[in-house]
Amino acid sequence: MAIPPPPPPPGTPAPTQKTSDIIGSLRPIQRFKLSKAEKTEKADVLITSLDFDDSGEFLVATCTDDSLQLYNAKEGKHIKGIPSKKYGAHLARFTHHSSNIIYATTQTDNRICYLDTHEAKFLYYFSGHTAPVTALAVHPGEDKFISCSLDNTVRLWNLKSKNPQARLNLATPYLASFDPSGSVIAIASSSTSSILLYDLKNFDKPPFATFDLRNSPQGHILLDAFEGALKAFCPRSPNSNAPFKPLRATPGTPVTDAVPAGQGDVSFSADGRYLIGSAATDRDAVVWDTQASVVRGAPGEGEKVLRPIAGLPSGRRTAVCEWNPRYNMLATADREVVFWLPDEHSGMKPP
Repeated sequence: MAIPPPPPPPGTPAPTQKTSDIIGSLRPIQRFKLSKAEKTEKADVLITSLDFDDSGEFLVATCTDDSLQLYNAKEGKHIKGIPSKKYGAHLARFTHHSSNIIYATTQTDNRICYLDTHEAKFLYYFSGHTAPVTALAVHPGEDKFISCSLDNTVRLWNLKSKNPQARLNLATPYLASFDPSGSVIAIASSSTSSILLYDLKNFDKPPFATFDLRNSPQGHILLDAFEGALKAFCPRSPNSNAPFKPLRATPGTPVTDAVPAGQGDVSFSADGRYLIGSAATDRDAVVWDTQASVVRGAPGEGEKVLRPIAGLPSGRRTAVCEWNPRYNMLATADREVVFWLPDEHSGMKPP
């Protein structure tokens, strides 16, 4: 008779189940507060970005105290803090080497740092932007990344070269992302209220599709990249009268102590079906099911509205949100990093 394997230790991500089976039962399992040593100069330190590595084992966070914090998500442990007092730190992203990250600076010449976290040493820098960097996105399968900046440029880089491979001049680009195949780049322009889709192989050519969002409601908007149409508006509350209040400054806004920019307070689940983000209460998170029925919205919401299907109680504000790419695990942050895991004893909570 075979002996069953021992259960995973507490706080460890469980073997992956269908996301639909656990999405409503996610609950905070661990909270990591910044240490006193990291809070001596700035009493109210905020976390501005989160990112998991490809394996889902490690998480990196950037903070307004000019530090990076590393965590082991599988073991539920804080590994170490890495100071970046000289440069500041924002938008840390793992490369495809789990010990290496890139991140944007906030205090010097707008360079992008390439850091070996194991040795805590810089491999080199990517220079060229003349204004703060507002977005970094790593190619899903290659050693490439893109950066957006307030200098009105988008640059394509290769980790093996200090010089950009390509440069795109674009009015106020402030967010960018690769599609899962790595063949399409989406860039958001704040001044034109539009999202532009570019073919990576023809990065210097005009976009092949453009979403005009000038008449869209303020908040989270779900787009269909295949049909080129707005699919739904995703309000944070089931209450149609709840106002939309950004939790952080627009990503194109330079980081300040008062209202730091963030990477966004919403994230897709690994299967692409669910959106998880901040609730209107500032104290919980909510879940949207992209396969749920779209309803007609109240005045000001538009004709296509996707209401939240569940609430995730935390008692803390969800200013930054990131889904683990390998496990049914969620990380959120504001003044502390929170790990979420499914709780089999918890049922679906109304939003």
